[in-house]
Amino acid sequence: MSDPEAGGQPPDPFEAWRGIRDVYMEAWAKTMVQNVNTDAYAKATGAMLDAYLTASLPFRQTLEKAMVQALQQLNLPSRNEAIALAERLTNIEIRLDDLDAKLDRIEQLVVRSAPPAAPGPSQPSEPREGQ
Repeated sequence: MSDPEAGGQPPDPFEAWRGIRDVYMEAWAKTMVQNVNTDAYAKATGAMLDAYLTASLPFRQTLEKAMVQALQQLNLPSRNEAIALAERLTNIEIRLDDLDAKLDRIEQLVVRSAPPAAPGPSQPSEPREGQ
């Protein structure tokens, strides 16, 4: 008796079902991609999103007010305060970078305009030939 399956494993009765499932899923995926890439779908999705955002606006505002009050009671910064602080720190960082660049330019000007230093008692003179 010869075994039709390689490796001597028994045949899988669900293999046909898996094949049918894969073909079905592929057909649905192709159909959905075609439908989602239409203008009508984009308009319908936009209308639903707009309706949701309009309906949820009062709830979001109420939640935001409650959150601000809770943060104030806990002595914690609100989102707007954290954003304002981040903007101020960014401005300070930019100013520090500008000051650093100016100091570098001033240092370069000082080094260029300084006369060469004559050897003094604290600086050893160059060794003479013959010594």
